[in-house]
Amino acid sequence: METNGAGGGGGSSSSKRSEIGKPIIGMVCGTLVYYHCAHRNSSLLSLLSDVLIVLLCSLAILGLLFRQLNISIPVDPLEWQISQDTANSIVAWFANTIGAAESVLRVAATGHDKRLFFKVVICLYILSALGRLVPGVTVAYAALCMFCLYILADNSETCSSCLSWLLGRSNSTSAEPDS
Repeated sequence: METNGAGGGGGSSSSKRSEIGKPIIGMVCGTLVYYHCAHRNSSLLSLLSDVLIVLLCSLAILGLLFRQLNISIPVDPLEWQISQDTANSIVAWFANTIGAAESVLRVAATGHDKRLFFKVVICLYILSALGRLVPGVTVAYAALCMFCLYILADNSETCSSCLSWLLGRSNSTSAEPDS
């Protein structure tokens, strides 16, 4: 069953370009959170209240501007909703993630898979040592930066081929053999 025509996935370039903004936005948001929590020594509650104050003031200024320019607001924010499918997919993602983590830890704890057990122990030991050396916010920020760079490299055409070569994955843009 072939979904692409003779173009061979011509739409993947534009979809990859649109996906590049997500890791950049994630990196910017993570940087702001890191600055607020680590360098200003503020709590997450303070960050949340600052964000809500900025949003409230921005919406008030936009409302006044729209009223002065006689522009009607097209959508009432009180009517914004997510679909049932979106809510189900979010809950399913959380359940799958928690279930996978629980399954890995259960198998590692029982000792049936010795390699997995040692991988979990080594990862936890490294995280514990890292937690003693640097604050947890710094570790979380570094992990976010590495994740965003990975997504950015995966969505880039040139970096994607190098990344797939390094990770040993087959290139999805190559021609598939007939079967």
